[in-house]
Amino acid sequence: MKKILVPTDFSEQALNAVKAAASVARNSNTEIILLHIIDLPQETMDMVQPGYEIPEIMLFKQAAEKKLIELAKSPILENLTVSVVLRLGRTFNEVNKVATENNIDMIVMGSHGASGFKEVFIGSNTEKVVRSSGIPVLVIKGNQTEVTFNNVVFASDFLEKNPDAYNKILNFLKEKDAKPHFLMVNTPNSFKPTHEAERIIGEFLEDLNIDSYHFSVYNDFEVEKGISNYADRINADLIVMGTHGRKGFARFINGSISEDIVNHSNRNIITFKM
Repeated sequence: MKKILVPTDFSEQALNAVKAAASVARNSNTEIILLHIIDLPQETMDMVQPGYEIPEIMLFKQAAEKKLIELAKSPILENLTVSVVLRLGRTFNEVNKVATENNIDMIVMGSHGASGFKEVFIGSNTEKVVRSSGIPVLVIKGNQTEVTFNNVVFASDFLEKNPDAYNKILNFLKEKDAKPHFLMVNTPNSFKPTHEAERIIGEFLEDLNIDSYHFSVYNDFEVEKGISNYADRINADLIVMGTHGRKGFARFINGSISEDIVNHSNRNIITFKM
């Protein structure tokens, strides 16, 4: 991993994301890029022409630039390579643009803890970034700013065949010396006997050339509850989920499963695009 992007609005949650990004970057020679977006209504954006600055927007830009530079020089990011980017535009569009332009390896965002997250995540620009980003997104819950990888739950139904996507996130976990607990959740509406679950996960991991792994089948009434309960059982540091629109297990990030896990889990979460 070479570059981490941290969008910030200078809130407490965004500061937690900066601290978490620093903990990830500190041992891996990774650059952190701090991004602030002055999110303007479309009608205001239409008024902004190249070479022409609206005085009010200039004031916003100057204040934001000052805050970005102060944050980049703060003790939190001491001895790290840090750069700053300031953009005008719509948050959803600009985060993805900056990530692509700078070859970002991971986006790190802050959130509230196990309660109240829905107000800032579901239905927001942040949700759109997570849902659409082709880059892994690390969501920091509350003040859990020291990111650890001792116990990682990798939850999936393991039916989707996309080795490139899985290898990308698994290589990142390998860099962090993580040994993920691969988890399949059985529910009454989608029940698989043990031998069938073992066959599915065995074929999945064989395709990825993984021959040493920890795999569990957890029975619960709902998938999201099964993931959360299993994470609690092993005291997980992190939950990893794949997303890709409205198909299969990717409904995590597009329906009630994603909303419940992200809204109610008190654990840090990585999402990655399938």
